Amino acid sequence: MRKILATAATLGLAALGAVVPATNAQASTACNNAYHAIPAGTFVAYNGANCGTTRLGSTTSWDSDWGNSSGPFQGWDTNTAESLAYKASDTRRVQLFNGTGTDWAGGHTCIGPNEYYMDTLEQQYFTSGIEVENEISSHRFIWSGCGAVLDS
Repeated sequence: MRKILATAATLGLAALGAVVPATNAQASTACNNAYHAIPAGTFVAYNGANCGTTRLGSTTSWDSDWGNSSGPFQGWDTNTAESLAYKASDTRRVQLFNGTGTDWAGGHTCIGPNEYYMDTLEQQYFTSGIEVENEISSHRFIWSGCGAVLDS
């Protein structure tokens, strides 16, 4: 009887192990596909994890206020990003801010040229300690430095 229970428990754990990586692989595949679909030098933010739901904006330039009516990000785009993709064409980083304005002050973080995408922004933090998910209000491209870099 013990051997039957042990075998059943082992098979159950093995089945669970096979399911968990498939879920992560599907998430990575969605962002990987999104990454490969964008042109070089382009930064994209999505309203939804795994580079899904809605594309908020797509740009090769900066935007100092995602909530105004000008620039590649507009209106409700501010504070709604849950995943990102960045296909670098050089060594620049995208510096993301919790605030707005061209003084580029306040909490910030970066996605670098070798990170490709972030399938979730949960548990990622600006230098101010605020969580990045649903809190990005502006961005710019920078050549070096950052202060905080998103974990991929």
